[in-house]
Amino acid sequence: MRSSPDPIHGLTPLHALPSYLHADDLGPWGNYLQQVDRVIPHLGHLARWAETLKRPKRILIVDVPIQMDDGSVAHFEGYRVQHNVSRGPGKGGVRFHQDVTLSEVMALSAWMSIKNAAVNVPYGGAKGGIRVDPKKLSLGELERMTRRYTSEIGIIIGPNKDIPAPDVNTNEQIMAWMMDTYSMNTGTTTTGVVTGKPLDLGGSLGRREATGRGVFTVGQEAARRIGLEISGARVAIQGFGNVGGICGKLFAQAGARVVAVQDHGGTVYREAGLDVPALLSHVAENGSVAGFAACESLAADQFWDVECEILIPAALEQQITAANAGRIKARMVIEGANGPTTPAADDLLHERNILVVPDVIANAGGVTVSYFEWVQDFSSFFWDESDINQRLEKIMRDAFASVWTVAQDRQVSLRTATFIVACRRILHTRELRGLYP
Repeated sequence: MRSSPDPIHGLTPLHALPSYLHADDLGPWGNYLQQVDRVIPHLGHLARWAETLKRPKRILIVDVPIQMDDGSVAHFEGYRVQHNVSRGPGKGGVRFHQDVTLSEVMALSAWMSIKNAAVNVPYGGAKGGIRVDPKKLSLGELERMTRRYTSEIGIIIGPNKDIPAPDVNTNEQIMAWMMDTYSMNTGTTTTGVVTGKPLDLGGSLGRREATGRGVFTVGQEAARRIGLEISGARVAIQGFGNVGGICGKLFAQAGARVVAVQDHGGTVYREAGLDVPALLSHVAENGSVAGFAACESLAADQFWDVECEILIPAALEQQITAANAGRIKARMVIEGANGPTTPAADDLLHERNILVVPDVIANAGGVTVSYFEWVQDFSSFFWDESDINQRLEKIMRDAFASVWTVAQDRQVSLRTATFIVACRRILHTRELRGLYP
């Protein structure tokens, strides 16, 4: 008997769900499944392979025991999920966060599959994480945890198998520890096992700024197509780290007014526009936008009421929901974070004629320059930053143009259009490779 979508959940029938998921609460993975179901009618004969997209290829859950500074032993739960590797080795970040779950990492790995295919880099999708609040660890404890985690997942990562990168609460130093650990375990210096490394260990110029630059680049392209002038436009940003901070700086340099910024510590607002360089310096010194001078402080929930032309969620997933989507006063939402908008909120924004530039195209700049870094590591020949930025911007603009054309031709949202482009590429490769044995 052939499976059909569940009329209640809009998903694959619950009996077809993997047994390790709770049918009543699929979390972020459930959001991803709904996005896939929406694209199936547009896949033609490739729809016969669509179930491939709904089942991660490989899931590894590891125990990460470390000795704490006080001599006690603590255990942390770690994950590495490889969603799809039909188009190349898995690629995706590693996040350290106290709320990491398997559902979240599965969804993030799947969105990486879509993202990599959308910008047409030769990677599959993967993601990793540890359920921990890294702020509660000393530097030594953080290093020991990172190295033990790397050793535990070392059986499935490698420069031709799966290449981790920085994500939430991870950085160049953590990538250096991961690279060193993998290299020591394999007996050879292997710089290409991770990306987002320090420059002196085979990192790439432009990598740190790449995700934010990509958000800005596709934002420019989207704005041009809807007749929105960037100069003078009001911008509100949730999350002011590596992504939100960089794209905020670039929008300000282009003449936009960054009127509101929210992070884990507070929300700041100034109608005339915040001094972005000064705010970045404040965050670097204090760890949050809270306490920034010459502006108004808002309650966290008031962020969604700020009047702006461009809203950039660049924090965590599931921030824009059915509960707050109706309050958003923007012409365009550019998703700097992964999965910040729920499907129900997506529909509400569409009904209100607010353009959503989805994460799977908007924040693909980071993985694109990670690809550049990987290529440079293999060749041991490194490009200058202007070359990297030019290559990045061309790939992002070309990818957005393809997605825009599909959206117009099919009269679908940019998210569905991106999934159409990406899923066709993934499933066509799956069809060409066939099944083994």
